[in-house]
Amino acid sequence: MAEFDRLDEATGWIDLEFVERERTPREIIEKGIRHHLAGLSLSNTVTLLEESGVERSRVAVHHWVRKAGLQPVGGESPDRVAVDQKAIRVNDGRYWLYAAVDPATNKILHSRLFPTYTILIAREFLTELAEKHDVSDAVFLVDDADDLIGGLQQENYSYRVQQHGLRNAAERVFRGVERRTSSFSNCFSHAAPATAETWLQAHVVWWNHA
Repeated sequence: MAEFDRLDEATGWIDLEFVERERTPREIIEKGIRHHLAGLSLSNTVTLLEESGVERSRVAVHHWVRKAGLQPVGGESPDRVAVDQKAIRVNDGRYWLYAAVDPATNKILHSRLFPTYTILIAREFLTELAEKHDVSDAVFLVDDADDLIGGLQQENYSYRVQQHGLRNAAERVFRGVERRTSSFSNCFSHAAPATAETWLQAHVVWWNHA
């Protein structure tokens, strides 16, 4: 797969300062983090590392991702921003993944996992987005979701309802998340919401550097 072919590229975006306290070689930790974020389940990542002669548990791989503290950076000034939300299952509960994407670069500007979707939640998401990026002059591309339209109106942002075209950038992000969570049946099983949030934030960093 093309996604996995790119895994041998530079990984300067992974901060491995915590490695000094780890008994596992740096290159093995990098390999585990890259492949897990690219879509391998924890079990399959452990199997991959075993093929490299290193035995580590699923818990160890999860801790590597958490300790790396991967967070998307800010500072962008996009002309357009595609926004959307999608239901994601965490154990037996349903959560909503909100994402904002720059359709010019296909980079994820911001993403968050919320327990519901409302205008108030949309406003919170947009406020966080504005704290990271300069979106004051951007035109937001949105489908007919009432929560997002209401949030954009109350925050006085310019927006355009658009089902296809540039707004497909957000759809590509969600399809990418679905491909990578297919190992979990599009569900984060046996994981707390905070754990799912950590993986999704780290996945954004991988996506923007892939």
